[in-house]
Amino acid sequence: MLTINNLCVSFGQLDVLKNLCMQIGNGEVRGIVGLNGSGKTTLFNTLYGNVKKQSGEILFDDEKLGRSKITFFETNSFFYSSITGKEYLSLFKTKNPNFDIKGWNEIFDLPLNKLIETYSTGMKKKLALMGILSMENPIYLLDEPFNGLDLETNQKVKQIVEILKEKGCTILVSSHILETLTGTCDSISYLNNGIIEFTALKNEFGSLAERVFKDIDDSDLRRLMG
Repeated sequence: MLTINNLCVSFGQLDVLKNLCMQIGNGEVRGIVGLNGSGKTTLFNTLYGNVKKQSGEILFDDEKLGRSKITFFETNSFFYSSITGKEYLSLFKTKNPNFDIKGWNEIFDLPLNKLIETYSTGMKKKLALMGILSMENPIYLLDEPFNGLDLETNQKVKQIVEILKEKGCTILVSSHILETLTGTCDSISYLNNGIIEFTALKNEFGSLAERVFKDIDDSDLRRLMG
């Protein structure tokens, strides 16, 4: 189980995460939904160790969480310049000799012999996804994994998440689009201004949009649009 107790993160005078608490079980897919700037990416970067926490506790199975247990799929992945997709994936194969580059590319269908700099945004996202799937860790952090992907690849990502769940992995998936999470997650937490306001279970997803958007009024829109 991944346990987060009273996690606080600040940048200067700006408090980004405020005494955040969560528990996510093994084999559970937890969605993290929130508006842009709500703290989703900061949460993931803190769990991975890219951002230093001011206070709080992060445990996995009652032990201090280390980066070696985490696979992190970032919103914007870094790629070295002037290398091909195949060369990029070969870096992962050195750590996992059983990584089947050819087999995975039959699923994602990328021009691996071409330079990554010629790839579209969606192609780069597929390449990064292939890379992180070579890492067999118990925790997966997927930050906005559906952004920039076509419908077919979105479905493949959902299937991958389901298989990881069956293997007992703990999975966090973030999005600012609610609909991308309801078909994938067992539970969804609403992160707003650095605080988890509530967590909805699957049988509560039907009323989730109403709870998230309860304060959004369309009266100004109606006035401006006549």
